Amino acid sequence: MKEQIQRRLEELRSEFTAGQKMMAELDAQQVHLKSSLLRISGAIQVLEELLNQSHADVSLPANGESLTTAPTATRDERADDHGRC
Repeated sequence: MKEQIQRRLEELRSEFTAGQKMMAELDAQQVHLKSSLLRISGAIQVLEELLNQSHADVSLPANGESLTTAPTATRDERADDHGRC
């Protein structure tokens, strides 16, 4: 009986160690994924801003001194479009 308990204890310790290792790997994957999503989010924002600038109405004032563009969406408005805060 004592040997069975000892074997089961070793099995459980082994499973626990394997679980901890898997948890650490998943945590590392989560960090990597969050970083990737942050980069992708930034790229989306940049491309949206470029797209908005290219579609903005550009007009010359009567005196021809400066150019103005139509207002673009604020950062918060863009975040709302993508479900971010």
